[in-house]
Amino acid sequence: QAQLVESGGGLVQPGGSLRLSCTASGITFSLYPMAWYRQHPGKEREVVAQIFTDSNTHYADYVKGRFTISRDNVKNAMYLQMNDLEPEDTAVYYCNVKFSGVLNYWGQGIQVTVSS
Repeated sequence: QAQLVESGGGLVQPGGSLRLSCTASGITFSLYPMAWYRQHPGKEREVVAQIFTDSNTHYADYVKGRFTISRDNVKNAMYLQMNDLEPEDTAVYYCNVKFSGVLNYWGQGIQVTVSS
């Protein structure tokens, strides 16, 4: 059983920065592709950034140049550095581990609120 825990969220002003962290027990991050998703109230969960086992990355267009996803296999952690935040970035952010093509592990979600 994998347990994923997100941290680092909170309230920031537009243009500010946050770094989200995801740590885990029961799963070794280095073996699997991982991602950050986010979900606005009443909307479907959407992928924000992905990082693969070879450390290649992919970003949603709306965060390119602002967000950076990274992983630390020694610490068994994944991060999302979020810069130049906008009100539209307000959402619950989720850590994701793609265990297989049809099986995913999820964190509990963490709130990010961008407001002046």
